[in-house]
Amino acid sequence: MAEAASQITADAQVARIFEWRRGFNTIHLIDLGVHLGLFRALAQTPGLSGAELARQSGLHAPYVEVWCKTAYGLEILDADPGGKYRLAPHFDAILASPGHPRYLGGYVRLGTEVAAEDFRRCREAFASGMAKPFQGRGDHFNQAIAESTQGLQIVTAKKILPALAGLPERLAAGGAILEIGCGTGNFLLQAAKAFPGARLSGVDIDDESLAKARDKVLQAGLTGRISVHKEKVDDAAGSFDAVVMIEVLHEIAPQIRPAVVGAAARTLKSGGWMVIIDETYPSTLEEARRPEFRFPLQTGFEELIWGNVIPTREEQESLLRDAGLKGQVNRELIGEGFTVLTTRR
Repeated sequence: MAEAASQITADAQVARIFEWRRGFNTIHLIDLGVHLGLFRALAQTPGLSGAELARQSGLHAPYVEVWCKTAYGLEILDADPGGKYRLAPHFDAILASPGHPRYLGGYVRLGTEVAAEDFRRCREAFASGMAKPFQGRGDHFNQAIAESTQGLQIVTAKKILPALAGLPERLAAGGAILEIGCGTGNFLLQAAKAFPGARLSGVDIDDESLAKARDKVLQAGLTGRISVHKEKVDDAAGSFDAVVMIEVLHEIAPQIRPAVVGAAARTLKSGGWMVIIDETYPSTLEEARRPEFRFPLQTGFEELIWGNVIPTREEQESLLRDAGLKGQVNRELIGEGFTVLTTRR
């Protein structure tokens, strides 16, 4: 280790700082492109010059032209020799299609709007230990969270749940799914489409999110199949064929996690599935430098001021075992560092 460190030059470390700073600016450039509709405009009409894009978007041409050239340099845009711009491959889905599972505009927004504000609080927080939980932050915050996790919700409804042994048949026959931490209801609506014979329930502790979820369910005409509540999880023991938690486990305070997971397990019917999608924190310093832990480390730091603590693999599996779920714990890594945990009652 000492020998490897001795071969690292000061210039190389300086270059890393400049690269990280470039990443900061790139995220803000992407945020502008999302908010101002520039990605959407180029997805709809590829081959625009900077001036044409500005005119079509009703924006100041010199600024848009600098934005385009910078985005081209960052390989977010491609261009022909005449300076006609188009989105680089796959960015139509990733940055211009909010309904697509790979869309990351919401995740970028979470960084530029929510994380940026929280980081400004950190100097005080590091001295005082203060936290600003995610509950009660208002509709703007709730929508940013919903957008940032939308892809996981779609993947869970369309790929993860259908692949679980026996679950599609149960749901087709009128089975039920419970989502813990349902937020604004996006997963419930996706699951209702994926399993038209199923009943769905969602619980959450945030009143504003629940109000938004109820409105979405009403607008979708699904009040007969989807119910949303602010209540204890264990009010419905033995009622569900699957319990789903998407990016929720690490948001539950460690001291009450055993009670929440235990209550969730009790709601399952025999043979029912527990499905948890969350990050897994490194257990050792060696793991902290492995690529699969980069995203969990980032999330753990970003959500520090929320009071969130990401569990390690050992903590996750202990929670499931102590809840009485003795089946095999299946573990899969998806995306940039999300863990899919599945086990049966």
